Amino acid sequence: MLGEYRIEGRRAAEIAASVERGIGAGELIPGQPLPPLRELAQRLDVNPNTVAAAYRALRDRGVIETAGRRGSRVRARPASTAREAIRVDVPPGVVDVSTGNPDPALLPPLGEALAAAAADYARRPALYGDPAIDPELAESARVAFDADGVPGGPVAVTSGSLDAIERVLAAHLRPGDAVAVEDPGWGSALDLIPALGLRALPVAVDEDGPLPEDVERALARGARALMVTCRAQNPTGAAVTARRADALRAVLAPHPEVLLIEDDHGHGIVDLPLNPLAGGGGSGPWALVRSTAKAYGPDLRLAVLTGDSVTVDRVRGRQRLGPGWVSHLLQRAVVHLWRAGAIDPRAVAAAYGARRDALVRALGERGITAYGRSGMNVWVPVPDETGAVARLLQAGWAVAPGARFRMASQPGVRVTVSPLSADGIGPVADALASATGPGRAFSGRYD
Repeated sequence: MLGEYRIEGRRAAEIAASVERGIGAGELIPGQPLPPLRELAQRLDVNPNTVAAAYRALRDRGVIETAGRRGSRVRARPASTAREAIRVDVPPGVVDVSTGNPDPALLPPLGEALAAAAADYARRPALYGDPAIDPELAESARVAFDADGVPGGPVAVTSGSLDAIERVLAAHLRPGDAVAVEDPGWGSALDLIPALGLRALPVAVDEDGPLPEDVERALARGARALMVTCRAQNPTGAAVTARRADALRAVLAPHPEVLLIEDDHGHGIVDLPLNPLAGGGGSGPWALVRSTAKAYGPDLRLAVLTGDSVTVDRVRGRQRLGPGWVSHLLQRAVVHLWRAGAIDPRAVAAAYGARRDALVRALGERGITAYGRSGMNVWVPVPDETGAVARLLQAGWAVAPGARFRMASQPGVRVTVSPLSADGIGPVADALASATGPGRAFSGRYD
C-alpha cells in the first residue's frame, strides 16, 4: 500500500512524525491510503489505540483525513504543503504578474514615519507591562471603523491579517469544526484552516461576494464560522455590495452561534464602499480585520481588528502568552502614516482600477471572459489551467495557477496588474487569448 516507505515508531508522536516525514520527502503522496489501524499496529507491535492516537493527531493537524470504514489517507493538500508551493519558476526575461504584490511605486516612503516613531520611542519607550496597543493607533483605527459603519467594539493589533484570522478562529473553534470559506479564495486562508485541524466548506463567489444560497448550505452542513472578504477579494476582485450584505445577514440571522470573520485587506486601495455584515441584528461572535500590507507595505506586518468584546479579549489574552505584542515602533510608524495622509486612497484605487479595467476590457475584446471588480487582481477562467500557465510562460508571462486558490471551483489563472503599464495591457491580453482560447460564458459565479 505504501510502496517502499515504512512507517516507524513505538509511541503515537513517533508514528505521526514518521508519517509527516514521509509526506515531506515525497514518499507518501497526496491522496495515498494509509494502513488500517490494526494492520499498522500489528506491524509496529503496538496497541491499536496508539496508532489511533497518531492518526487522530495527524487529522487534527490537517495532514491526513479519515472516512470511517474507508480508512485514512494523506490529504489531497496536506497542511504542511503550502499553496504557495504551487507556483511558476520565473526565468529571466519573463514578466511576473503572479505575485499578488502591490506596486512599489504606489507605496509611501517609510523613512519619515520610522524616524518619527524612533524619535517618539526615545521620549517614551515601550516596556514590559505597557498596553499592547498604542492608544493613538487604537483611536485612529476606531475612527476609521466608525466612518465605515463597522459596529462598535474594542480594537486589537496583530502581525498581519492571517495572524488575526488564525487567532480569531482559535479563540472560538476546536479541531474538527467546519469553516465556510470562499472558493476561489485566498490561498493562505485555505492553508490555515486544515493546519488548525478545521474543515473547509467551499462557498461559491460571484462579483458581489459569497453566494447566500451556498452560505446557507454550508451552515446546514454544520459550519461553525464564515469567512468573507469585504473588497478586493483574492483572487477574483469581488466586493460585497449593500444588497448582498443584506442577503447574507438574513442567512446568518438564525445562526447567532456562528463566528463571522470579515477581511478588509483592501482598505486604502479600493474606492468601493465597505458593506460590513456585522451588526445586522445577530448576536454572534464577529471580527473585522484590516491590514496595512496592500496600501502601506507588506513588510509593516501590521493589522488592526475589532469585534465583540469576548472575541477581542480572547485574541489579546492568547497574544500575551505568545509574542506579547506587535512592535510599538511599527504601531507608531503606522499612526504617523495615517495622520500624515501618506497615501491618497482614491488615487491609489484609481491607479489599480485603470490597469485592471483596461485588462478586463482588452480580454473581452479578444473573446476572453475575465473578472476584476476591485483590487489589484484579475481572474480568468480557463478550460486547461496547467496548459494555459505553461503556454503563457513560453510567451513571456508568469501568471498564478488557479489551483493556489481553488477547492471545488473551476480552473482559472490570476493576473496581478501591479507590474503592468498601459503599454503592457495589450501584449498580456494577446498572450492570454492565445494561451486560453475563448472564455467560458459568465454563469454568475466563479465555479
